[in-house]
Amino acid sequence: MSSDTSLAQRSRAELAPTRSDLPRWPITAMFAPFPLWWAFGTAEMMWIPLAGVMAVLLARRGDVRIPQGFGVWLLFLVMVAISVIGIDTPGRLIGFGLRAAQYVAVTVAFVYVFNARRTISPQWILGLLTIFWLYVVAGGFLGIAAPEFSFRTPLAFIVPSGLQSNELIQEMIVRRATQWNPDAWAVLDPRPSAPFLYTNGWGLAYSMLLPLVIEYAYRMRRDLRFAALIIALPISVVPAVFTLNRGMFLGLGVAAAYAIVRAMLAGRGRAFLGLIAVCGVGVACAVALGAADRVLGRVETSSSTEDRAHLYEETFLRTLESPLFGFGAPRPSWTEGAPSAGTQGHVWMVMFSHGFPALALFLAALAWFAWR
Repeated sequence: MSSDTSLAQRSRAELAPTRSDLPRWPITAMFAPFPLWWAFGTAEMMWIPLAGVMAVLLARRGDVRIPQGFGVWLLFLVMVAISVIGIDTPGRLIGFGLRAAQYVAVTVAFVYVFNARRTISPQWILGLLTIFWLYVVAGGFLGIAAPEFSFRTPLAFIVPSGLQSNELIQEMIVRRATQWNPDAWAVLDPRPSAPFLYTNGWGLAYSMLLPLVIEYAYRMRRDLRFAALIIALPISVVPAVFTLNRGMFLGLGVAAAYAIVRAMLAGRGRAFLGLIAVCGVGVACAVALGAADRVLGRVETSSSTEDRAHLYEETFLRTLESPLFGFGAPRPSWTEGAPSAGTQGHVWMVMFSHGFPALALFLAALAWFAWR
């Protein structure tokens, strides 16, 4: 009995954090206070200094490891850096610098989590991302309740007036609850966007986080948090429907099908039935809210599908003019009033801004990480 006790104590000691372990707080600071970063106007930038802190902590500890195949992603970052040669205005240089810094920040955060597995467990990170998902849902309800809500952030009093005319800077210093133009020629319902700049960003975050939230709820099924999430999950469908985000609905459908097939092949009967039940509740809520009619109504009153098809065609053709390194940043469309070429999707932004080789590396890295 005493030998078993000493063995258990030794095991706990081996798993307990030590002074050389990487702390959780930099990752926590990325997500837990996100509403504050949004209100201050710094949400799009806050990960950059936090990544700097993580880099220092990694360097102090030493013995930094990276996963196999990570060099593909690093080559992508090299291509991004070279594409700066295509920048032709100070305004576009600002956008390029911010996006490049965000790529580096995400890279450092990835390496940090990979090396902090003694302190950052899968369950802990799922819990943190669930909190972030709740912020997303709350921002969606804010957009529904107060579609015209907006305010100037403290960042507006710090940024030089000469930079405030930049479109990206302007969107950061003035926060809005929705992406909505009441003076548009086509009358569309307000579409929630808080705590992000655009509705598409809201839909992307919701669709990517939702499967993780469901997994966390499954792990917490003997905890009070499970009951809270069981209530929150169907309620979250309300702002999701109001975004009228077709890509989000498609992504959720693919994620649900993938998860159900994986659970079935693995013989996880309870998980399979639970996923079927969750999907059923989600579909029922969407039907009750008239999701199909809302999406079809948007299609009938908006030419966004055709406009995007033309924009994507233009983006591809213009990338052929600088196929190796792109243009560094999106540029105004040939069509007056249309969104800039290299927007309306991250794949298109990578292709137009950084070239075809960078796009190939970007997609290859994502595919490799997903496979691993």
